[in-house]
Amino acid sequence: AADAAFVASFSLPGDDKVYFFFEETADEFDFFERLLVPRVARVCKVDVGGDKVLQKKWTTFLKAQLECSEPGHFPFNVIHHAFALRRHNGSADFYAVFTSQWQAGRAGSAAVCAYRQEDLEEVFEGKYKELNKESSRWTVYSGPDMSPRPGSCSMGSSSDKALSFMKDHFLMDGKVSPLRGQPLLVKSDVTYTRITVHETRGVRGTPYRVMFLATDKGLLHKAVELDGGAHIVESIQLFAAPEPVKNLLLAPGKGILYVGYSRGVLQVPLANCSLHRSCAECVLARDPYCAW
Repeated sequence: AADAAFVASFSLPGDDKVYFFFEETADEFDFFERLLVPRVARVCKVDVGGDKVLQKKWTTFLKAQLECSEPGHFPFNVIHHAFALRRHNGSADFYAVFTSQWQAGRAGSAAVCAYRQEDLEEVFEGKYKELNKESSRWTVYSGPDMSPRPGSCSMGSSSDKALSFMKDHFLMDGKVSPLRGQPLLVKSDVTYTRITVHETRGVRGTPYRVMFLATDKGLLHKAVELDGGAHIVESIQLFAAPEPVKNLLLAPGKGILYVGYSRGVLQVPLANCSLHRSCAECVLARDPYCAW
């Protein structure tokens, strides 16, 4: 859509595609009000556009809807930022922060959802939607498969017929479901503007993922991912007067998180263990940087 707002993009080493996270007004739903939809898109790195059809336009562009919702509540459909955490096998898990465009139900809540790269690829390898010209509705494409398949990085100098098909079949029918099928974290009365994730090891060598979440009011939440979801172990007010955090950058080797804002950069230690006044308090906090 013309109003697409991009929040993050990722080029992963060893991968021949680039991933974009954004939101836009949904054309495929028939609602009275403007419905925002969070999406992930994929483009091949070798894509230089078509010769006649799709000239100076992407020939490998595909997009799919991201799901992030709790049962019985409005979906979290406004995406604010995303982060890619590489796994040891080279694939990535994508973490994203959301709010809802509706101010009812869980008003003012923010959510964190995570997505496996393999789940993204499964949707991109699935069925497409196509626009029915007569009814102006998007329906599932049920015709014969096209070779090369839309989104394939071997499109090369494809025929005009293949490119014309690609031009009309870029929206996937499937939706990308989050890890665990629900948000890792839902927090009321905040709007997360930035997220970064660090994988560390506790004192016993157990790997833990720690999310650093910044808000539009200058709060920084540190949350540890556990079996039952994420647990906030620390909350820091970064500024004397509330203002949004613009950027987060991890420097794990230095044990520091850099925080960018309108007037400069702050550095925050990843571990703030002196905060805990006793061993019991430290253990109860469940911060893997300190103890477990």
